[in-house]
Amino acid sequence: MTIINKLKMKYLSEYRNLEATKKILDEIHKITTREWNIMEICGGQTHSLVKNGILELLPEKIRMIHGPGCPVCVTPLSLIDKAIELLKQGVIVCSFGDMIRVPGSKKSLLEAKALGGDLRILYSPIEAVSIAKENPDKEVVFFAVGFETTAPANALSVLHAEKEELLNYSILASHVLVPPAMEAILDDKFCTIDAFLAAGHVCAIMGIQEYYPLVEKFKLPIVVTGFEPLDLVQGIYMAVKQLEEGKHKLENQYARIVKEHGNKSAIEVIQKVFEVGQREWRGIGEIPNSGYIIKNAYQKYDAETKFNIQHIKVPENQLCIAGEILRGIKKPKQCSEFGKTCKPANPLGAPMVSSEGACAAYYHFSTNLID
Repeated sequence: MTIINKLKMKYLSEYRNLEATKKILDEIHKITTREWNIMEICGGQTHSLVKNGILELLPEKIRMIHGPGCPVCVTPLSLIDKAIELLKQGVIVCSFGDMIRVPGSKKSLLEAKALGGDLRILYSPIEAVSIAKENPDKEVVFFAVGFETTAPANALSVLHAEKEELLNYSILASHVLVPPAMEAILDDKFCTIDAFLAAGHVCAIMGIQEYYPLVEKFKLPIVVTGFEPLDLVQGIYMAVKQLEEGKHKLENQYARIVKEHGNKSAIEVIQKVFEVGQREWRGIGEIPNSGYIIKNAYQKYDAETKFNIQHIKVPENQLCIAGEILRGIKKPKQCSEFGKTCKPANPLGAPMVSSEGACAAYYHFSTNLID
């Protein structure tokens, strides 16, 4: 770990320094003697690896597998169809911008807007609460998609609506949790993963306590990393060093941001509004205890219950191999439709649309990666 300890940095630009990154890459080449499969769990990590050409600079024996850590990508078709149904009912639907072009079973939210639906693109769910206050005669729903990172803000919007005594605000919740997804991937009979790079932004909220049981159960290294080039090559180095030495433990490369117990205030807000329950993941299926469900005490803010749309269920697009990509079984260029019928302007699935989707990363930044 000497090479890492020598690099003491203060500014973000230093984590993008080419020479410092090259030093760690050289160390990875020196210590790698065997083939290792490492999954980066987050789509932001995937984009950084592809955009910065890191995949091509790693030893041939190191294979990075892209995980399901993109909330847009794992939101099931049925949730998008539910949001579109709300638009049909005259509800004002508010959403982050990265969800609007994701295809549902027949159309996207953006296409539903073009047909007359009142879709608002926002930067914060608190804005949606303000819209509800300004339009007391209209129902307003915020499409609450995300991992643990966006859960505090969405929970706060519910608490804010309660404080304002608003009866016309609710959320369509599709929050999913990272550790249960990692466990489901490791339990898959096709899994070949030797180590994980855990998502730093999720751990900044939740801490790292949930990862110790995974390390012990599956006997593999987990390294929490950031998203800059140096963060990622440091994380890969730490994982490979453990693997080469026959060790398995949890390490925190992103210690400048991630603390052992996370953000306690954010966790308290989440736990006040949500409880853990079963969630469906696009391309993966139902995973027990893998998402946040609105507690009974806040059921009046649950759009699925309020508008009776729980029954909407639709099958996945058979041409899209998003499920295999999200589970790390295949990479984007192994899809027969990649860059042909499936492009950012006309996507078959969410990984080609999302700013964190693996397919979009390969389409925009990869010129000569061969899978």
